[in-house]
Amino acid sequence: MKTISNAEFGGERPLFASHDLLLDHVTIHAGESAIKECSGIKAVNCRFEGKYPFWHVDGFEIEHCIFTPGARAALWYSRNLKMSDTLVEAPKMFREMENVELASVKIPDAQETLWHCRNVTLRDVEVANADYLFMHSSDIHISNYRQQGNYSFQYCRNVEIRNAVIDSKDAFWNTENVTVYDSIINGEYLGWHSHNLRLVNCRISGTQPLCYARDLIMENCTMESDADLAFECSTVNAIISGHVASVKNPASGSITADSYGEIIIDRNIKKPADCKIITRS
Repeated sequence: MKTISNAEFGGERPLFASHDLLLDHVTIHAGESAIKECSGIKAVNCRFEGKYPFWHVDGFEIEHCIFTPGARAALWYSRNLKMSDTLVEAPKMFREMENVELASVKIPDAQETLWHCRNVTLRDVEVANADYLFMHSSDIHISNYRQQGNYSFQYCRNVEIRNAVIDSKDAFWNTENVTVYDSIINGEYLGWHSHNLRLVNCRISGTQPLCYARDLIMENCTMESDADLAFECSTVNAIISGHVASVKNPASGSITADSYGEIIIDRNIKKPADCKIITRS
């Protein structure tokens, strides 16, 4: 493997079509597509300032690096990435990618990040300003995760999340096969139009959660006082610890809780309209 150390590059495509290359303490200044159409790249203690540095790359490791805001859309159309201990200040990262592993990564401007990605693993990752995070992505495994940003995980499939704090309005819309364990989910309109959403030991807050959901499962979850008008038009099997502020027109299944503030069943309920609402004795 060739090594480039303590160097600076700028302009367009300075390292185009490089293979089996170690970058150590390298700075990529303003320009475009510095490391395009490459493979076998390892970057350690590097700084990326120019646009689109890693496009169409197969097989690369990024450790202890910084992507400044100027390095927008830095990693697209690539595969087999391992990134660790890195600060990503650049927006719109990770598009159309496959086999992505992030560990101990911070992304303070994560708007429109991780779109159309497959086989993604996040561990000890923090994201903020993360509106529309994870659009149309699949096969995602996340642990020890903190997120602030709305409309996240829309249209995602096959997702497992553990030990997370997710502050997100409209999270998990139109998802399929999502399981969340031991997490806090804050935000309005959680999980609408989802299919096979499973929440285990989770705390839920925000108005009108879990409506129009199909095959929703909740196990030992709690719901805050603002989580009202829940389960409208949903097929649900829920076991909830504590009080539920209000339930509105669930379609079928069963809901068990210690107590309810209000149960609304009116003429707008959808068939089969046979959901059992049970108070735990």
